[in-house]
Amino acid sequence: MIRTTGKPLFKRAFSTATKSGEFFPTVSKIQFEGPESTNPLAFRYYDKNKIVRGKTMAEWLRFSVVYWHTFRGTGLDIFGAPTLGRSWDNLGGDVAAARHRAHAAFEFFTKLGVDYYAFHDRDVAPEGNSLEETNANLDAVADELQMLQNETGVKLLWGTANLFSHPRFMNGGGTNPDFATFAYAGAQVKKAMEVTLRLGGEGYTFWGGREGYFTLLNTNVRKELDNFAAFLHMAVDHKKAIGADFQMYIEPKPREPTKHQYDYDAQTVMGFLEHYDLQDHFKLNIEPNHTTLAGHEYEHDIWVAQQYGMLGSIDCNTGDTMCGWDTDQFNMDVKKSVMTMLPVIQMGGFTTGGMNFDCKVRRESTDLEDMFYSHIGAMDCFAQGLIAADQILTDNVWGDMVEKRYSSFNSGLGVEVAAGTCSFAKLEQYALNNSPKQISAQQELYEMILNRYIYK
Repeated sequence: MIRTTGKPLFKRAFSTATKSGEFFPTVSKIQFEGPESTNPLAFRYYDKNKIVRGKTMAEWLRFSVVYWHTFRGTGLDIFGAPTLGRSWDNLGGDVAAARHRAHAAFEFFTKLGVDYYAFHDRDVAPEGNSLEETNANLDAVADELQMLQNETGVKLLWGTANLFSHPRFMNGGGTNPDFATFAYAGAQVKKAMEVTLRLGGEGYTFWGGREGYFTLLNTNVRKELDNFAAFLHMAVDHKKAIGADFQMYIEPKPREPTKHQYDYDAQTVMGFLEHYDLQDHFKLNIEPNHTTLAGHEYEHDIWVAQQYGMLGSIDCNTGDTMCGWDTDQFNMDVKKSVMTMLPVIQMGGFTTGGMNFDCKVRRESTDLEDMFYSHIGAMDCFAQGLIAADQILTDNVWGDMVEKRYSSFNSGLGVEVAAGTCSFAKLEQYALNNSPKQISAQQELYEMILNRYIYK
């Protein structure tokens, strides 16, 4: 292990380009200072111990920092080279470099004050020359992660396997037409699930980054979906075999990198799970930036998944309306935060999931402090959303208005529709004796009320 007995946490054998031995020497533990504060390295609204509806803010929000963007991000994009220089090796490196990187990550987690983090297997440990060597690398780094979790109390929200970056997965993992690649994907997921269990992960996520197609000319859609369902059933079986109780998630995304991905949106995924008898084993990890790529409103998939009891966790990022791809930006829009937190409160909060910052600083934001500014700003934004959503639900203005809008279904044949005892013949008889009525949607009134709670 890198840590030397008796030395303070984060002062390691590796040089970190600072005399103090800290990776973030200009930043101390982030504190709550209240709405009047102008300190960018302090919380204005996120008071983790503040009680809202019988829970602390920390319990409602369950913030998590991602390993991939935050500690492996380089600023690389399709038009330009990396811009983000770090004192740890964020490009790759060997096992020693991966262990060193883990210490940078946990210093960040503890200074920011989050309780959780999330990773892909290849974020935390390098690929080896064989599957055996790759697994050994992951085990070695997992030793370090376990030690750091024990030292800091930071926990693993969920783990996952990267089945999209390596060239072997250019045609997908669980939907690949090559059986050897399909088998490799299964072996990689098996190991990632085992490491997630070992580290006490509360969830395990499947993101089908390349589970889709570019052209139907060379694609057997039914074969690929059948194979992917079989792949997920094997995951269910392995979860039982290793005695894991973590929640498994599927994360919808409509496109990018493929033209069409099978996990297109929340409704598509729920239909897939129901068709293949997987609905009892998975919930959804919703990323709103993916939802907007599917042509929906930011909050659409969150609300749909929650109303069907399938919302498990949220990757709380946003996109840019001027860009047509997944920009993974930190959400600084309080209105979006309110629309996120309303269904979260309505379902009683998360059990195993949380608000996972699958976000990255812009490639032009090159200072180490920018990593803190971005997370602090977004944490405050969602704290504001929680406060406003709580007040909206307490006042029950919308609840009464929506209930009134559908009140004609609360008696007579409307009740029979809900009970499944109505028929077209009964509807016809009713229509012959009753004229349709216009019911105002009052959209502008709803929007006006929302603004009252946001701009207090």
